[in-house]
Amino acid sequence: MCGIAGIISKSKKNLTKPQLQLMSDALIHRGPDGEGTWINENNNVGFSHTRLSIIDLSVNANQPLIYLHYTIVFNGEIYNYLELKEFLIKNNYQFLTQSDTEVLLAAYDFWGEECLHQFDGMFAFAIYNTKKNTVFIARDRFGEKPFFYFINNEKDSAFTDFYFASEMKALWAIGIEKNVNNQQILNYISLGYTSNPTNKFETFYSNIYSLPASHKIILDLNTFSLNIKKWYNLEKVESRKVSKSENIIAEFSNLFQTSIKNRLRSDVSIGTSLSGGIDSSSIIATIHQLSQKNNYQPKTFTASFPDFEFDETNYSKLVATHFNLEQHF
Repeated sequence: MCGIAGIISKSKKNLTKPQLQLMSDALIHRGPDGEGTWINENNNVGFSHTRLSIIDLSVNANQPLIYLHYTIVFNGEIYNYLELKEFLIKNNYQFLTQSDTEVLLAAYDFWGEECLHQFDGMFAFAIYNTKKNTVFIARDRFGEKPFFYFINNEKDSAFTDFYFASEMKALWAIGIEKNVNNQQILNYISLGYTSNPTNKFETFYSNIYSLPASHKIILDLNTFSLNIKKWYNLEKVESRKVSKSENIIAEFSNLFQTSIKNRLRSDVSIGTSLSGGIDSSSIIATIHQLSQKNNYQPKTFTASFPDFEFDETNYSKLVATHFNLEQHF
């Protein structure tokens, strides 16, 4: 979990290093392993980043990270980065780090915006392209990583200032007001809605927006205009009858194992949630199978609710004991 933030502004006085530092300070709990700020030569794009180091723990992988003529701040992980890196090396790309961040930028250089469809991962990022003078922003398919933004003087897709961050508190830190969205408050109190099901851009504040899952933003700094598009739709597949010759169990098992194996790529120790239910128990069992080759020893973390009717603590203990795992409550 890293923290990203940024300011894109027509006015140089609205973009300063102290402002970026204030945003970074508000997000330090998301990334205690490193922080950095960066402002482009034109003084109209500034990024800040707080890092939780998972892949490539060296300072070379710190952000904002520059690769070719791109600069990025990125929160998340690209699970298939090794496969993408191998392909990109064959296409004459070179890498100075072992990070997935650098692979992300090379993929963007190779595929352009279509790189999003190559990624198996969770992400929210912003990339400044020096040559085109544009900022490309994207959020993963299911919105695992957060992205909030505020636009100043927006009219007919034009704007003067664009502020973004992983959490709203980074926006408040530089003076953006808290204009309460009363309708959203009412929906929460009366219906329990934490978001508007018909408008995913809305938040509890009328002037601050959330970039919905599977959406991207292109900011053109030549005209100071923005364009927001949806880049992914969950594919609808018609149901099919399964014949005896189709080994659906083997197919699912292979997908499940591959998914977990890719998510175990890490330069720090592995941890996983363990509720005692079939989902987390299946993940633990699969990690145990994979550990016979790779020596994975995950720590498990269980949320325990004493005296709650549906508490699964005892089930989780059975799983942890069976696989001889260190369990934290």
